[in-house]
Amino acid sequence: MAGRSEEAGVGVKHFKMRKINLCSSSEGTEVILATSSDEKHPPENIIDGNPETFWTTTGMFPQEFIICFHKHVRIERLVIQSYFDLVHKEGQLQNEEIMTRDGHATHLRFIIISAFDHFASVHSVSAEGLAVSNLS
Repeated sequence: MAGRSEEAGVGVKHFKMRKINLCSSSEGTEVILATSSDEKHPPENIIDGNPETFWTTTGMFPQEFIICFHKHVRIERLVIQSYFDLVHKEGQLQNEEIMTRDGHATHLRFIIISAFDHFASVHSVSAEGLAVSNLS
């Protein structure tokens, strides 16, 4: 909860829920599975918040990775930044935005079936939303 305010003289407390990037290692999120890993470009780079890092496939398709939130979340907007994956844009980072309705999750699974080259890279996955509750 990001903040609270009190109405003058009434003592009523209001809590504001702030939307955060749920796919951030600083939020406790982890990449718990990736079908390939390069020591220079590990899967953890997808959620590290650094625009200079990325995860790369090591050839052969399909490739897959799973992100675990370690809590129940409600995702409203998902943004994937990749290269040579979604559409062919030579020399350009690709942004794919997905708006969701009732997008409750504890994990996200991504499968890259094919790409426009032998390798593809995922630079970041961000999920704007709210933590609903902790896993019990």
